[in-house]
Amino acid sequence: MHEITPGRFDGRVALLTGAGSGIGRASAIRLAAEGAQVFLHDVDPDGLAATAETITEAGGIARTRVGDVTSRDECVATVAAAVDAYDRLDVLCNIAGIAAGAHFTDIAEDSYRRMVAVNMDAPFFLCQAAIPHLLATGGNIVNMASNAGLMGQAYTSVYCMTKGALIQLTRSLAMEYAKTDLRVNAIAPGGIVTNLTHNYQMPTDVDFELMQPYFGFRGQGEADDIAGLVSFIAAPGATNIHGAVISSDRGITAG
Repeated sequence: MHEITPGRFDGRVALLTGAGSGIGRASAIRLAAEGAQVFLHDVDPDGLAATAETITEAGGIARTRVGDVTSRDECVATVAAAVDAYDRLDVLCNIAGIAAGAHFTDIAEDSYRRMVAVNMDAPFFLCQAAIPHLLATGGNIVNMASNAGLMGQAYTSVYCMTKGALIQLTRSLAMEYAKTDLRVNAIAPGGIVTNLTHNYQMPTDVDFELMQPYFGFRGQGEADDIAGLVSFIAAPGATNIHGAVISSDRGITAG
């Protein structure tokens, strides 16, 4: 793990989706290590329990909720459960996400709608439910976007579309709440070694030359790289960072 800052989140509560693995798990462990009381959400009960165990064994405080963020009711109930558990909410990290590659004309409606629901609808409804509580604490939102939301990518049209929408949600909320203490930011990672990338599916007959621009030259990053950035952006001292979309992609979108 990258060097932590003890006490950075003392007295603060963070809700993280996608906390059962990958960036969500790394971010939850990082925030808890820096003093946050964390509320963890994921569709995978085993992964969620493993994250919580890691946190509590290290002396941190974690509560969990298993559920599917494609349901608006689940998003609203998750925010309510986090506030009920800790009596406040300071940070919302929308990290849950799914990805898959396909020829555009072969994308099935159910695959399309599930990716939209997880990557785009869930952050919308979670933000909507969380913002009244975040306004009360001067809190902030960290949305996990992607380099795919900043550049066109072959065979990933739905993923690009949803991550682009998340970036625009970030910017529009930043403008709407510009006269309050609420901060809203996004991180746009490139390839990160997680279950999402490990299990990534791509048709066998793609033109890999079309994919080269978003492979980059420095390989994939680690989940801890992004967790450190989540901590930095969400920290109480990051008051100057609002409406930002911060790339952490090893130079993929540099040119």
